[in-house]
Order: sequence, then structure tokens, then C-alpha cells
Amino acid sequence: MSTASPIPDVQNSADTRQLAINKVGIKAIRHPIKVSDKSSGIQHTIATFNMYVGLPHNFKGTHMSRFVEILNSHEKEISVENFPTMLREMVERLEAQTGHIEMNFPYFINKAAPVSGVQSLMDYDVTFIGDICHGEIATSLKVVVPVTSLCPCSKKISERGAHNQRSHVTITARTNDFMWIEEIVQLVESEASCELYGLLKRPDEKHVTERAYDNPKFVEDMVRDVAARLNAEARIDYYVVESENFESIHNHSAYALIERDKTAPDQS
Repeated sequence: MSTASPIPDVQNSADTRQLAINKVGIKAIRHPIKVSDKSSGIQHTIATFNMYVGLPHNFKGTHMSRFVEILNSHEKEISVENFPTMLREMVERLEAQTGHIEMNFPYFINKAAPVSGVQSLMDYDVTFIGDICHGEIATSLKVVVPVTSLCPCSKKISERGAHNQRSHVTITARTNDFMWIEEIVQLVESEASCELYGLLKRPDEKHVTERAYDNPKFVEDMVRDVAARLNAEARIDYYVVESENFESIHNHSAYALIERDKTAPDQS
């Protein structure tokens, strides 16, 4: 009786090019997750994962199937709370020193229109980002909040009306304590010309139009006002706030960014 030959492990073979790889892994794999919801406790959604490890120069490749095994081993229990556990498991299973996971998902918030009170869902693009290096873990939260911005210059120089547009304000934050996604969203929306809603009746439409007109903001105003709020938030150690205005009278966007590490020595 013949004995089957062992299947060669090509990925684990030696490589002689002396070039380490910073990130190698899988991108754009979707998996069910659960997220803490301020109003209802738990929200079930679908996340798109990017999962990478660092590959030393002496290894030819990594074992791609192990990334998928890690996701499926948690079944439907993947959550923000066990994100650090996933990072540690990933580098252990892949025998790596460094690892990186991005978990991007739509998050839904039920909102009431400002006058009629009619309720509808608004979706927000959220990403949890985690890095591990020699056992040390750093995580951050990224939230994209769509809002309305109205141009102060257009209002000043025009006899009738002012141009406005939908804008995306993106906050990437590293926190030292728990923060609800809703808190980030509300912080941004309160500083916009006006917030957005999934459903509006005519009285609501009148309200949001006039609200934006009474509260004009340049893209520079937007990032400065949001940054001031983030500076005052003790739970946030580091942030990047970006605003992109999808201009209604130009074929380009206006853009601004402020970045601050609040834990670093003051350089001012």
C-alpha cells in the first residue's frame, strides 16, 4: 500500500530577495457583525473587512485561508468589543509581529424630521481600524457624516438665495474611553449649516432650507468648528477632521483638514 506524499507548504518556504512586506492579506471580504446601538442596544449589519499582517523578508508568502478562518470562527459574534481579540488571534495564527484590520459597515440611525416629526433611517459610513505591533494594540473610529453646507460668500453677494451643497465630514478619532457612534454624528451635525434627514415633509423642507440659509459655513468654518468641539472632548486623544463640499456651482470639491494629537506636547 502506497503512502501519499505530503502536500508542500509553498507559502512557508524561504525567500531570498531580502524584502519584507509591510501588509499582506485579504481585502473586501464581507461578514455579519453586531454593533452597540445607543437606542436599541444592538444593531446587526454587514461589514467589509480588510485584514493584513507584516511578512518577514525570509518567508515567501502568508496563509490567506487563515484570515477567512478567523472571521468564520467567530460566526456572527464579531463586534467592536472583540476587535482586539481578533487582532491578537490574527498575528498568532499567521505567526506575524504586526497586523492591521479595517471593519467598514453602514450604521443606521432613526431620525425624526424637525417639524412633522416623521421618522426615517439615515445611514452613516463607519470604519473601525485596528493595528497591533509586538502585542501593542491601537484602535480608531472613522465616521463619515453627510451634512448640508451653505456658502457665506454666495449669500453675501446675491440678492436672492445662496448656493448650498451636500458635504461629507469625516472624523477619524482615537479615544481613551467609550463613545457612541451617535455622539460623533451628533457632534458633526450640530456644527453644519443643517443636518440631513431620510424623509422630509413640506414644512420640514422649509425648515431645513431656512436653517441652512441662517447658518452659512465655508469648508474652513466646518473643520474649525468641529475641531473646536473635538478639542473640548476629553475622551478623544487624537483626531483628523476632514470636510469635502461637493460644490453645486463647480465641477470640483472644496476640501479642508485639521489633524491633532492631543497627547503630544503642545508645539504652539
